[in-house]
Amino acid sequence: MKNKLVIASKNKHKIEEIKDILSAFNFNILSMDEAGLTNLDVVEDGETFEENSMKKADAVMMVTNCIALADDSGLEVDILDNQPGVYSARFSGEGANDQKNNEKLLERLQEVPMDKRQGRFVSVISLAFPDGRKVSVRGECSGMIGFEPKGDHGFGYDPLFIVPEYGKTFAELGEEIKNKISHRAKALEKLQEELKQIVGGKLREDRNHQ
Repeated sequence: MKNKLVIASKNKHKIEEIKDILSAFNFNILSMDEAGLTNLDVVEDGETFEENSMKKADAVMMVTNCIALADDSGLEVDILDNQPGVYSARFSGEGANDQKNNEKLLERLQEVPMDKRQGRFVSVISLAFPDGRKVSVRGECSGMIGFEPKGDHGFGYDPLFIVPEYGKTFAELGEEIKNKISHRAKALEKLQEELKQIVGGKLREDRNHQ
């Protein structure tokens, strides 16, 4: 029987990414909706990604009595003192959405030349276990903020985030490449190692040959 793991998120894109990257583990992975938590709303009022992700994981674990995984992620831009940070999803204020957030970011960086547009995506993933064990891991992906949105894939700030190694935005690269190099992928790689130690998670042998 597979262990149930509930992802503490209602973001369909994020859930798909996490399911894809953790598919090699022997978990029955459920979204909040699939676990019957449609009405559960956790206030993300922490000052750090770590605080927010663990708060969400704890809340879902307490309700479901299952292992809960939560991700809190966002974009930090050096010249903006690491804003939008934990406020990435609501950067443009009330009624915030991806387009409005991207527009505000471009407005804030309007006079900033490319060599000053460094930033990073950050993902902190936390696990809360019914027996009280807790784990948090952090992954980062460095890049530059472009002058205009490019690409049709991904979500959030993906159309503006340029990966120097490829010279393209996350939204241009697509899910297959993004899921190998992203901040969330790096955090999940660390989580895989933690899972091997904590719950005896075992990767399929073909995972290392993909």
